[in-house]
Amino acid sequence: MRDGPALGGVGGARRERRQPRAGQAALGEPLRRALRGPDAETELGRLAIGPGVELPRGLEVALGDGHGLTIGVELGGNEERPGELALAVPRPAAPHQQSQPGAADTAVQVEPVGGCEPPQATGEMADRLVRLERHDLGDVPVVGHERRHGALGDVDQLRVGVAAGERAHERRGEQDIADGAEAHQQDAQHVAKIGSRCPRSPVAISFGLMVRPKTILWVDDEVEGLAAHRRFLEAQGFTVAAAAHGDDALALLRRQPYSIVLLDEQMPGRRGLELIGEIRAIDPAMPVVMVTQSEDEGTLREAMREAIGIEVDDYLVKPVQPRQILSVITRLLEGDRIRQQRLARDFVTRFRELEGRRGAALAWREWIELVAELARWEVRLAASNEPGLSEALRALQRSLRKDFAVYVARQYPRWLANPEGDRPPLSVDVGAEFLVPVLKSAGRVLFVVIDCLRLDQWEVLRDLVTPLFDVEESHYYSILPTATPFARNAIFSGLFPMEIAARHAAWWGQASDDESLNAHEGELLTEQLQELVGRPVPVRYEKVFSSGEGDLVRRLPAHLSQDGVTALVFNFVDQLTHGRSESAILYEVARDEAALRSLTRTWFERSPVLAALQEAERRGVTVLLTTDHGSIPCETPATVYAKRDATANLRYKFGEDLKSEDPEAAILVEDLKSFGLPGMGLGVRLLLATSDRFFVYPTKLREYQARYRGSFLHGGVTPEEMILPVALLTPRGRVAGKAR
Repeated sequence: MRDGPALGGVGGARRERRQPRAGQAALGEPLRRALRGPDAETELGRLAIGPGVELPRGLEVALGDGHGLTIGVELGGNEERPGELALAVPRPAAPHQQSQPGAADTAVQVEPVGGCEPPQATGEMADRLVRLERHDLGDVPVVGHERRHGALGDVDQLRVGVAAGERAHERRGEQDIADGAEAHQQDAQHVAKIGSRCPRSPVAISFGLMVRPKTILWVDDEVEGLAAHRRFLEAQGFTVAAAAHGDDALALLRRQPYSIVLLDEQMPGRRGLELIGEIRAIDPAMPVVMVTQSEDEGTLREAMREAIGIEVDDYLVKPVQPRQILSVITRLLEGDRIRQQRLARDFVTRFRELEGRRGAALAWREWIELVAELARWEVRLAASNEPGLSEALRALQRSLRKDFAVYVARQYPRWLANPEGDRPPLSVDVGAEFLVPVLKSAGRVLFVVIDCLRLDQWEVLRDLVTPLFDVEESHYYSILPTATPFARNAIFSGLFPMEIAARHAAWWGQASDDESLNAHEGELLTEQLQELVGRPVPVRYEKVFSSGEGDLVRRLPAHLSQDGVTALVFNFVDQLTHGRSESAILYEVARDEAALRSLTRTWFERSPVLAALQEAERRGVTVLLTTDHGSIPCETPATVYAKRDATANLRYKFGEDLKSEDPEAAILVEDLKSFGLPGMGLGVRLLLATSDRFFVYPTKLREYQARYRGSFLHGGVTPEEMILPVALLTPRGRVAGKAR
């Protein structure tokens, strides 16, 4: 019996769970040094990560008198002192440019005023991510300023945290570590390497602007009694304004912006809850924390429910401790930034291990673990607006595709030749490994297949499902080609295409991406279940398009009330990926992977899929949800030579004397039966595209490039197309009932 991925009690001997890898130590923070004067240059040491920033060519320093001075930055550094960077403030050209007295009280602002370097070639970037060379630059955050008398009068002296990773080991005694961070030298250097190697935005010098103190408006009729709280918050860098009445608070809000409002609920005149609407009208994004006191528990509970109902951001009950208030304010004002910093730190730590697996001899389980983790990181980094780290991740994914193609070309025929050996679950195993065990234990199953769903798309759909179901996940490999006529028929029949053609010759036509080849999925599923269970199993099969949503919702309760399997196939995502190549509008709204994920989630929220899942949850019916193949955005044309009878598919082709101009652009299959495919005549071969390539003919090169470059396609050999999710969804009501 073969081993396989875990899915609760599903999969028999295939159950296997993997422990997550332990994280590494926290990364260090950048060293902070000071400029020594207007003519002086400073050594910049210690690289800090700076994802998502542009590479400037100069700095504009706006001094207190409002005049800007340009500081030249030579990105290559000084050849005599490689790895270092000098910033210098030139003297003013005329006396009238000097600062006025008192100007030193104004914070120095540093802004990027230039463009960025052209991106590196993607192939080079992946290899250079974890190597650090001389002249590497990192962040230059302005972390403070000091008043100093010099040629410009009373000026602010910049304190700058900066770069040159190879000198980091020389300054271990000069670290200035933020609260909660660890001075881990190795991780700090690795952050430098990642930040300095990503193309376009991640490699650069970023400039931390001096942020004005956070401002708090505290509205309370007993404001005089809060002096200790105010002093504590001011000591933490906040400016606290007070108002004793609601009308005074509204007047202050109209006069100037505040970062947050602390609002007493019980005040003479207008209650705090009555002010919420007017506060939102002045500033819809203003965080409001209700602070109140009530000795009556019932009144307090009602007030809290009312506050939650009008979407107050948080609720505190007097007496409150200063640190309790600080905790709430920090979470509301800085929570996103803190989480983003932690995410970046975790990714950089983990990236070192993930990147080290390039070129390694991975087994099929390890490929699943790696690809699934990369999909999770892809979604998390995109949601956190980390373009630099996202680009580093994409470079790693691109480099892994070549390794994966070599692995599949070698192992796939072996999996088919030895079905009882150590191989992954394939499309033909979904029924036996995942569906039948659930059917035997529950008696009724809703079997949902969302055509052309990638792992990263499933990641953004999961949280829409978890309120309804307890979710157990596993994965399987699609058969080849990764196209609907082959992969989805294999799911419903439990047979490889050559076995379907042998058993049901009338159901199997010419090999093309034609929906007619999938016209008998219901009959194939009925036949497969009867063979696996040993008795006839009622099957209700429907292929759902958007136009049939209303009818499905009306029919579904009757389907789910009966024993057996209700099978639903949803084609929207596949139609979206195909239609994107033909429609300029769809191309714009689904321009890249992140946009496609967002569009898929928007559809799912209002789709018949979610309506079906909700109905299954209400009736306590277990759901098995999966897909037949994924897709990949294709950017690289690959020239092929073929006769006129070759199929028209862009990621796979059948035909006589097929040949790829670049042997690495495709896997050539001369023995179709070794890939589970029916024979198609003498001399017919199969070409399977690798990486992000799509097939073009020499005579139509420009036409195909203009039409299909950037399109999401499928049928080839990449992790995005082959490694797929399968999820067992158990209604939470049933889980709770079993627990009781």
